[in-house]
Amino acid sequence: MGRWICCLCSRVADPLLLLLVLALGCKPSTAAAAAAASPSVPHVKPSYSFGRTFLGLDKCNACIGTSICKKFFKEEIRFDTWLSSHLKLPPSSLLSYSGNYTDDAKSWRLVDITRLTSKYQHDRADKRICTSLLRTRSCSLERALRRTQRFQKWLRAKRLTPDLVQGLSSPLLRCPSQRLLDRIVRRYAEVPDAGSIYMDHLTDRDKLRLLYTLAVNSHPILLQMFPDVEGWPFPRYLGSCGRLLVSASTRPLRDFFGAAPEVAADLALQLLAVLRSMATNDLNYFFYFTHVDAGTFGVFSNGHLFIRDASTLGVIDKEEGSQLIDGQQEYKDIFSCLTVDCQSAFVSCDSIRDQHSLVMVCQDLLPKLLSGKFLPAVQESIDAFLRRCARGLGDGGSAGEAMAELAGILKPLRSCDSRFAYRYPDCRYSDKY
Repeated sequence: MGRWICCLCSRVADPLLLLLVLALGCKPSTAAAAAAASPSVPHVKPSYSFGRTFLGLDKCNACIGTSICKKFFKEEIRFDTWLSSHLKLPPSSLLSYSGNYTDDAKSWRLVDITRLTSKYQHDRADKRICTSLLRTRSCSLERALRRTQRFQKWLRAKRLTPDLVQGLSSPLLRCPSQRLLDRIVRRYAEVPDAGSIYMDHLTDRDKLRLLYTLAVNSHPILLQMFPDVEGWPFPRYLGSCGRLLVSASTRPLRDFFGAAPEVAADLALQLLAVLRSMATNDLNYFFYFTHVDAGTFGVFSNGHLFIRDASTLGVIDKEEGSQLIDGQQEYKDIFSCLTVDCQSAFVSCDSIRDQHSLVMVCQDLLPKLLSGKFLPAVQESIDAFLRRCARGLGDGGSAGEAMAELAGILKPLRSCDSRFAYRYPDCRYSDKY
């Protein structure tokens, strides 16, 4: 009998049937009859039904890419709303969503799931493509864009050159050098075999996706070009699916405008450090903002500040300069007008000064972060600096000198404790932190 039980136990896959066998005295015929009379209830796994429309896959290849779609369909990326009892997808009208990401189905981490632009702007741009190129209200976006003169030039090109991006509205491409464009292709993460400056490894589909992304919003491209693992102040790019991109999660700086004085001082110092690294770095690129707001910067859970939204970030190559010839910046086509008015004037590369981004930050962010936080004498020093900085630092001093002046006021105001996990406990032993 014992051998029969062991044999049966090794063969019975359903735990419910095994319990029935043991409870009925290990009589096979009785157990089988009981199992037939009481069939096991199948385990029904919740199903999250993705629409191609929600992800933007129905618009491909006028999209970012498909590198992370499997994660969505395998439920290894979940929207926060999936943790509720209703298990519904969030509204498609939102620009960004909070989500959870896993590689092993056990440990989860927070991610930001973001659209290139708002659904309204996407719909408007799609309609503009169809009406401008095919004279219809709706169409195959890929078929329409393939007909354009610009994309036909992309198809023939072996290398991404300045003339292929002329007139695109992205600040990243306002002052392009060949070195910068080579980096775009070499770091393009939506293809499996990136690494070459030549576009031989890009299919027609890949080229259209890259062109479309650059035309609508260069944020995901910048995250790929300058990854956090190399020390750049951007969140990690995890991939894209349709018109959604996934990156490491940060809280927007606006959430910290009411923070304690020592937290505000720490974030302001980090912000200055980011601006300094954007102006002076080993690759000799000068980064500048065309616009900043309370969502431009973000803070990780460890207190580390990063650039959360790189869509308004321009890049000037200090080694090669801009390689657009006269008149190329004024060139306009359908790709120039997908998210902006075609009549919008471009900022001249020659007009960007080293203090450009600092002045914006002094005008729009630092007063909200630092006002009314400190003892009167210190607060007056901070406020006086911010007023002078917001006017453009007219005394002839450099941006670096100005940032050093403000940093000198703020450094004694920050503290060293576990709230600042990105530098704790190192800050207890080193003046660097």
